[in-house]
Amino acid sequence: MWLFLAFLLVPLIEIALFIQVGGAIGLGWTLLIVVVTAVLGTMLVRAQGMQALGQVKSSFNQMRDPSEALAHGGMILFSGALLLTPGFFTDAVGFALLVPGVRLAVFRWARSRIKVTTFSSHGQTPQRPDVVEGEFTEVDPDQREVRGPSGWTKH
Repeated sequence: MWLFLAFLLVPLIEIALFIQVGGAIGLGWTLLIVVVTAVLGTMLVRAQGMQALGQVKSSFNQMRDPSEALAHGGMILFSGALLLTPGFFTDAVGFALLVPGVRLAVFRWARSRIKVTTFSSHGQTPQRPDVVEGEFTEVDPDQREVRGPSGWTKH
């Protein structure tokens, strides 16, 4: 239901804003603002996206939970899509998502509403770093097809 309302209301809001702004400052200035916000937004999204990617890599390298960095990256990506969409309302929301404090507030709100459940495929078996689990099939050497070199070794 919320998605339907968003697809219905956002275009109506954009049309109303285009009419109001275009009537106040003229068509040329209105179009110039739309183009400038798209270009400026693209530059900001690229810079912040690279920064977010670095934070995700750092989280993985340091074996920390990457969920916050991934969420920030996703919000930056979404803000880029909004900034490339012509309109004043979508630009305002897109620029707001480029503010780290706004993204942090959205992340905290979403985290409070999402329940994360984890599972383990190992059951009650204790994990040991020197044990590798896997499956195998024993092949009888007499019934094995010989096709020549495998390509993995040089003879």
